[in-house]
Amino acid sequence: MLHTLKQAGKNIGRELNRAWESLAEGWRELLSSSGNALTHFARDKDKDEAEQGGPLDFPHWALLAGEVEETEKDVLVRLEVPGMKKEECTITIEGNTLRLSGEKHFAREAHDSTYHVMERAYGVFHRSVPLPRNVDSDKAEASYSNGVLTVRLPKLPGEQARSVPIS
Repeated sequence: MLHTLKQAGKNIGRELNRAWESLAEGWRELLSSSGNALTHFARDKDKDEAEQGGPLDFPHWALLAGEVEETEKDVLVRLEVPGMKKEECTITIEGNTLRLSGEKHFAREAHDSTYHVMERAYGVFHRSVPLPRNVDSDKAEASYSNGVLTVRLPKLPGEQARSVPIS
């Protein structure tokens, strides 16, 4: 009996260790591949719950996942901003950084309901995306479709990669 209990304890320990390693691996991958996408959403503390449209205990952090793609002529930045209107977003380009800011508003269909899961963040946010090349911000174009904001930034002519001989 004692041997059986010891073996069961070892098995439980192994399974807990596997579960912990899996969870830790997931967090490491999330932070390494999406660390910049983790965005803080700030609530206006001067407004009360009714003015802001809902409970003040929303999550304060959410992922605004994105990608930066470079073609021969352009740098393309795509950011997921679901649940927002294009008018709620502001794009600025400072040097080699694209900055997206805006406000995601809470909308509730029924006022006599109870939330059981609240994973979406609301409020004012700022997200910075580093650009791989110098771009012509005067010729930048932005579009918004299906919750994805796409910014096309023409590259500036100039620095090209070249080989340097070693003497």
